[in-house]
Amino acid sequence: MNKVTIEEIKADALVQGYIEGGNRHLEALGYTEHGYRHVGLVAHIASNILQKLEHSERELELAAIASYLHDIGNVINRNRHAQIGAVLAAQILERYALLPEEIAVIIGAIGNHDESDGHPVSAVSAALILADKSDVHRSRVRNHDPATFDIHDRVNYAVEHSFLRVYGKDRIALELTIDTKICPVMDYFEIFLARMLLCRKAAEFLGANFELWINSVKLL
Repeated sequence: MNKVTIEEIKADALVQGYIEGGNRHLEALGYTEHGYRHVGLVAHIASNILQKLEHSERELELAAIASYLHDIGNVINRNRHAQIGAVLAAQILERYALLPEEIAVIIGAIGNHDESDGHPVSAVSAALILADKSDVHRSRVRNHDPATFDIHDRVNYAVEHSFLRVYGKDRIALELTIDTKICPVMDYFEIFLARMLLCRKAAEFLGANFELWINSVKLL
């Protein structure tokens, strides 16, 4: 059996088509950016989390692969995109003759990354959740008219800086800088509370506490 790498996945034409197609579909629906920038950043953060927690090199690679593929289900529909993406990812990975147990880890992580029904089911899954939910930033906003921002655009646009920091093995913190003239902190909680609670579960799965800091104030 092969040990596919993140670089092979990035170069896969089918993967590229699914990412690009899903990103176009979400743009048509008014969603923030979900393209190469997002999945590339999430892959880097997820791998870094497990590296800081001293997981194996292969787990780092699997976290990067799962993260890079986690949103491909958007090419079909935003509703239940996590589960759809897991099925699509399985078909892609089977082409590489990947070990079945590694496919299981990757698709389990993809299928459980959404806050509506997801749960951390492995270290790779937990890392993907934390990395995905930490990507909130004004660069993701595609609407260029602030007068027509919905709450998701407004919250993302208000975030000037976002960083997920791993402090040793027992503390993971999402640190945000928000321009409160654009969006009050309460608006952030209105749309992201479920995501933060899932991050707490993911951190706990990894043996750490999760903290949310906004403008240097600890809120969770």
